[in-house]
Amino acid sequence: MTSNGQVRAPYRLVVVSGGTSNPSSTRMLADRISTRIGALAARRDARVTVTVIDLRELATEITTALVSQLMGPKMTAAIESLATADGLVVAAPVYKAAPSGLLTSFFHVLDNDLLIAKPVILAATAGTSRHALVVDEQMRALFAFLRTMTVPTSLFAAAEDWNDTDLNKRIDRAALELVLLMESEFAHRVKDESWDSYQHTFGSAGGSEVGIDLDTDLMRLAAGG
Repeated sequence: MTSNGQVRAPYRLVVVSGGTSNPSSTRMLADRISTRIGALAARRDARVTVTVIDLRELATEITTALVSQLMGPKMTAAIESLATADGLVVAAPVYKAAPSGLLTSFFHVLDNDLLIAKPVILAATAGTSRHALVVDEQMRALFAFLRTMTVPTSLFAAAEDWNDTDLNKRIDRAALELVLLMESEFAHRVKDESWDSYQHTFGSAGGSEVGIDLDTDLMRLAAGG
């Protein structure tokens, strides 16, 4: 319920899982996070709908997009879900001291404007705690480039963490941070009030960012006029 008595629309949460096995510890962590987000939102009289983007099901289309910029139907549906998301959970397995290439490739082919100001929880899984800094040192840098609002708390789970109560405490903290950011509607306010102050690529954000003056000597020359 909003302050003026209206029923609040459900928050649209999108979970992006880079796990490739079935079952996947990465997907398990992402599901645990999204469950806590839903529970914490419910305590604040809000609802959450969850859409899961399982990247192992998009692997072929991600590769095609990398080499040809052509988006298949599953990629198109994923992009549409991200465009309308109020918040994201992004979880990656760690391979050879880095987040999986499947996950980073997926985000590399997205429009640079797609995720501006959207709140994101970053999470990773690995077989050993030696990779615990991958989230902050590598994933956070990627999402800074995409101009998202990553929550302060990063999440990482090695094999020994799954039965540790500290993992649940960190999940609760990150989940609350995301709920508060979604509740603030910061991303929507940026879109409504500050969008023109960002540097955009022509035709970006699904073709909606076209505020470029085409009637100049340089643009006419580029167009062959």
